[in-house]
Amino acid sequence: MLPTDGSNIVGQLQVVTADARNTLLDIGRHYELGYEEITLANPSVSVWLPGEGTPIVVPGQFILPPPPWTGIIVNIPQRRLFYFPRRTGKQPATVVTFPIGIARPGWPTPLGTTRITGKHKDPAWFVPKSIQAEQHSQGELDFPEYFPPGPNNPMGMLALETGFAKIFIHGTNRPWGVGMRVSHGCLHLYPEHAADFFAQIAVGTPVRFINQAVLAGARDGQLYLSVFEPVDGYPESQVSLLAQAMDALAIHDAPVDWKRVEQAIDAKRVVPMPVSVGAPSLDESLARIQPAQYDFEPYGIEANDAMPPDMPRRPVTDAPAAP
Repeated sequence: MLPTDGSNIVGQLQVVTADARNTLLDIGRHYELGYEEITLANPSVSVWLPGEGTPIVVPGQFILPPPPWTGIIVNIPQRRLFYFPRRTGKQPATVVTFPIGIARPGWPTPLGTTRITGKHKDPAWFVPKSIQAEQHSQGELDFPEYFPPGPNNPMGMLALETGFAKIFIHGTNRPWGVGMRVSHGCLHLYPEHAADFFAQIAVGTPVRFINQAVLAGARDGQLYLSVFEPVDGYPESQVSLLAQAMDALAIHDAPVDWKRVEQAIDAKRVVPMPVSVGAPSLDESLARIQPAQYDFEPYGIEANDAMPPDMPRRPVTDAPAAP
């Protein structure tokens, strides 16, 4: 649910202890986190062999993007999508959030406001000439001109078309790239999130793409700051992170510990860091959390394509191509 007390922070931090079977990426995907989120929250932990009993920070707490909180908001540096469903009746206002893979350097996603203009199930992909040329220049001379529908399609099994030309929010056949810079402007979702999200979204839903590398939040009388690595290709990326932090915090009427602000900027740990004068540090807050045992099966090689892990593996017949 959306906060009703004036806060703009949702979710909770957790700590789990790793088992001997799972990678850090398995744990991140289970808790609906992307690559950068889980790795930056655990900078000293091996991605592939966390080690049995190792405490793992699960950064499931998020500062919301700036309002208005309507439709879909994608914050590119945060590598996260937020969906604010329209309220019905007396139901409380809610928010749904997913990690996303974002554009690689040289292929920036447009910023601004648009809408969902189409929904495509089992899309085909006719590869643009520019992408073919890029792949050929990188030595992939046999890169296909066409990908038929199916679990090996880079567009995934489900795609939402936006009003920006050739920009889709879609699944992916390489789910472990969620949270990385992997696309040519589109936004990639884990297959299971694409299936969930696709069912919720109607054509006409407003979409806003923003570039907010610094977010300030408030909860329970304390101020927090999240700082993300700036994404090149946008004018805002040239503004210093400290200047962005000062602007973000200026709207909150509370004393700020500027030394902590500088620490948050230097750390870029993604987790919202307390910056109020006298507030417990992030490490102190994490130390108070009782770790839970992580005891889930690894995703396995069968979860490394565009099919959601809990769906039966099935052949897919050709369907109309997404534009």
